[in-house]
Amino acid sequence: MHMINDVLVVGSGSAGLIVALSLKKKIPKIRVRIVRDPDIGVIGVGEGTTPNFPALVFNYLGIPRKLFYQMAEPTWKLGIRFKWGPRGHFDYTFTPQLDAQWPGMPRPIGFYCDEEFSALSVPGALMEEGKVFPRQPNGCPDVQAWHAFHIENEKFVAMLEKIAVTSGVEIVDGCVSGTERGDEGVEAVWLKDGRKLEADLFVDCSGFRSELLGKTLETPFESFDKTLFCDRAVVGGWDRSDEPILPYTTAEQMSTGWCWQIEHVNRINRGYVYCSQAISDDAAAEEFLRKNPKLTKEPRMVKFRSGCHEKQWVENVVALGNSSGFVEPLESTALMVLCSNTQTLVEFLRHSDLDPTPGMRDLYNEVTLASWMDIRGFLALHYKFNTRLDTPFWRQACADTDVS
Repeated sequence: MHMINDVLVVGSGSAGLIVALSLKKKIPKIRVRIVRDPDIGVIGVGEGTTPNFPALVFNYLGIPRKLFYQMAEPTWKLGIRFKWGPRGHFDYTFTPQLDAQWPGMPRPIGFYCDEEFSALSVPGALMEEGKVFPRQPNGCPDVQAWHAFHIENEKFVAMLEKIAVTSGVEIVDGCVSGTERGDEGVEAVWLKDGRKLEADLFVDCSGFRSELLGKTLETPFESFDKTLFCDRAVVGGWDRSDEPILPYTTAEQMSTGWCWQIEHVNRINRGYVYCSQAISDDAAAEEFLRKNPKLTKEPRMVKFRSGCHEKQWVENVVALGNSSGFVEPLESTALMVLCSNTQTLVEFLRHSDLDPTPGMRDLYNEVTLASWMDIRGFLALHYKFNTRLDTPFWRQACADTDVS
């Protein structure tokens, strides 16, 4: 590859903006542009995050907490409540629980547990009681590194756009109509109005379309369909009335998959992730409506495939976000992977003085593929050993899910 002085990011959702802002903040001398298609709206399904998200937003990017709270209007998240398995529910926090060891105790906490697994850590105790913070001596909330957020995409993207522009990121409005290939990958992106955009490095954040890595470079895709059978979601929600704002994401089993609940200040977001081979779209929508009678609009259906591209960096194209890979949001991994891989890419570029070698590119692909394989295996455990519901789908999941 040539020396990288000019980066073009295709896609202006949360992935594209996080990548562009990270590159510009950490390597200010490079030119960073984003192609924003005005005809593509933000998918407003709500997002659950993990603790590496606030670490990136506040510590890595330096976004002021006050601005984030004002513009993104997040709610606090301590973990995920799984209405899963035979115990009724299990609170999965962002801190160690069973393997933690309290001062003065000779063995880890898990040694002393029988069937009761609640309140094994401070976040676990808070989740059990529906609380968010312990208090400092002065009465103020004690915000810890294990706090994360629920965010609404539209508000978060609006905030990122504002910060990106003031940081020197250029936003180019236009619809990508094609690409031009060269000896080292993509040479240029063409817009419908005839403009030709060239760059040294192209970052594909075009979502499920994977415009550059998938379509143009035809990079092979590693499917997870032997492990994760769900491939669709029906999504909806309602305006909050007297419901308390819960300090966790809820993941609740359904007949042919599971249903999430994400808490926003003024709205509750729900979605049913299901397997289209085991239930029809109409039947899934009917089950979703029965479970959620407060839905205010007709739910919409989203198709997806679980898996990732075998290589995330091919020639002069790097894919991040959904264009690189996707798994169902059972453990809120989408933004987690994006934050991690974005920082890895930026550090690789910095340490190579913007002149990455093929070996560095290979190492990046090795690291990012390993992270996707780890997530695949982790999610597989949620299906392979779950005996709570005796339905055809869950019997098949227990029997056939590949955890190798």
